[in-house]
Amino acid sequence: MECVQLDRGDAGFIRLVEEESGQKLSRCYQCGNCSAGCPMSFAYDYPVSRIMRLIQLGQKKTVLSSRAVWMCASCEACSTHCPNDIEVARVLDVCRHLSRREGYAGVRGARIFTDAFLQSVRWYGRSHELGLMAVYKMRSLRLLDDVELAPGMLLKGKLPLLPHRIKGRDEVAGIFRRYAEGRGRKK
Repeated sequence: MECVQLDRGDAGFIRLVEEESGQKLSRCYQCGNCSAGCPMSFAYDYPVSRIMRLIQLGQKKTVLSSRAVWMCASCEACSTHCPNDIEVARVLDVCRHLSRREGYAGVRGARIFTDAFLQSVRWYGRSHELGLMAVYKMRSLRLLDDVELAPGMLLKGKLPLLPHRIKGRDEVAGIFRRYAEGRGRKK
């Protein structure tokens, strides 16, 4: 485990994460249950419990530039295992949004994939896998990675050529509209 060089804590960061997540972070006493139950720990630079502690210490730059906030699968295992009923997954989600909003690097591939996924949902009301992968591959410049998997996936119907439009697409569009309006008020 690497040693983290702590800077002077940012109390405003702590308050912002608490406000946006609706969680009282001082209730976390570092039991480690969130880290023990996390299926994505192998991909993190810091375990979830350490991210929680870094937030408590106001270590904004370390938290917002970490891999952990971008690699979180939002499965909520951490939240389920928390003896203090802290919705840890919500805290990580807020940190991911703050990371993007404040221009921290994060994990480039995860950011690109998230953008492509949200674009697909915005356009079609749901994910269109083939379009999602095409956008991701072009934006990430990983055009030939896993290309050998495409024929089998196409034959099995796992990558439909045309997107399926869903009922309630207008309601989904409304979610994106409200989010954009909310971001405009925060700036």
